[in-house]
Amino acid sequence: MKKFSVIVVISAILQIAMIGYVFAGNNFRVSADPLAALELPIPENAVDKTYLGLTGTGTFRLPQVRAQVLLIEVFSMYCPICQAEAPVVNELFQLIEGNPDTRSKVKLIGIGAGNTPFEVDVFRKKYGVKFPMFADDNMLIRKAASEDIRTPTFVALKIEAGKIVSVLPAHVGQIKDPNAFLKALFPDNSPN
Repeated sequence: MKKFSVIVVISAILQIAMIGYVFAGNNFRVSADPLAALELPIPENAVDKTYLGLTGTGTFRLPQVRAQVLLIEVFSMYCPICQAEAPVVNELFQLIEGNPDTRSKVKLIGIGAGNTPFEVDVFRKKYGVKFPMFADDNMLIRKAASEDIRTPTFVALKIEAGKIVSVLPAHVGQIKDPNAFLKALFPDNSPN
């Protein structure tokens, strides 16, 4: 029994260390200014438009989203990890929406790096994605990164008064456990 307990403790320590490594242990960085300048089409879908707090037509910039934290999943329709991870990211979205502490403060979007609107729509339908997804067929998101963006990558932006005030360390790769991901992202249980 002691051997089992030691294994459980070591396993827990390794998992915590890996979460810390993925969030802060690499050289990959994302800059706020290029993200603030990135223009995306305002969704035609009324549900997505309302979710993001947008009105009208045309384009919007990320800081215009009505949220304190905007979580971006950079994915590709052709990425097998993104495909396998889609149900987990859908669960993450449900966790955010199901929690009164995060529902109005945290918004999740997907940006299809190198994907056309058609490819993003295929991905959304195939994997039952309920949060807004946008095409980035010109790889404009790449301008915000210190190196090539691998998919999936998760970037969280803190927004205040219509401006990006900080970019949290990016998470590159699978999140596997949405609860642990949210706890690592917001260790004090608050997106503020």
